[in-house]
Amino acid sequence: MTWSEMQPLLTEACWDTLYMVGWSTLIAVVAGLPLGVLLVLTDRGELLQNVVANKVIGQIVNIARSMPFIILMVALMGFTRWITGTTIGREAAIVPLAIGAIPFFARLVETAVREVDGGLVEAVQSMGGNTWTIVRKVLVPESLPSLISSTTTTVVALIGYSAMAGTVGAGGLGDIAIRYGYQRFETELMWITVAILAVVISLIQFAGDLAARTLHRRGGRSGPGPRLRFLKTSPAPETEPA
Repeated sequence: MTWSEMQPLLTEACWDTLYMVGWSTLIAVVAGLPLGVLLVLTDRGELLQNVVANKVIGQIVNIARSMPFIILMVALMGFTRWITGTTIGREAAIVPLAIGAIPFFARLVETAVREVDGGLVEAVQSMGGNTWTIVRKVLVPESLPSLISSTTTTVVALIGYSAMAGTVGAGGLGDIAIRYGYQRFETELMWITVAILAVVISLIQFAGDLAARTLHRRGGRSGPGPRLRFLKTSPAPETEPA
């Protein structure tokens, strides 16, 4: 196969991969972020302590994370067909990709949020801040560099999952590698696909690491950041006259 024949296939496959990974990442972040925060808040000794709810959510997340992605795709075929009307193509692949990434990202969020200094939470509580205020002004802003790194890790994992999805006709670079590189013995095309995936992953990892470091340095230069902003904008507690 000549380069003029490979080029349109690879271009379309790259866009399909980015499309699947982009939408899956968005869904995983939107659903996984509150789920990860909830795992922290409902833990023992936390703001919304509920041991039963925490155990149930944790077990669901663990079970979903432990399932191999190829099995998850097959198990969700009925649900995927109900959502998208088909089990083939990039739209259909988004369903198992997103569902597989949500618990993965939620655990990363949980780890990132647990790293936040508990003293900040106590400080905001002493100023009358409720749970939503603590989440919005302390937990998420203070863990943002780690959350960026977690998102980067999720994107990289999803690129690998999307390549696996190519084995069941999802499209993308994985599909090209299987259909042409493996089944039609186009070894050169397969190695080009592998090289493209390696370059894409390296660029995403570099961008994610750069964003996380930038946010971390900016937070260090500006001092405590959200905790001081909260304290400065909050009215001082009234004291009774002697």
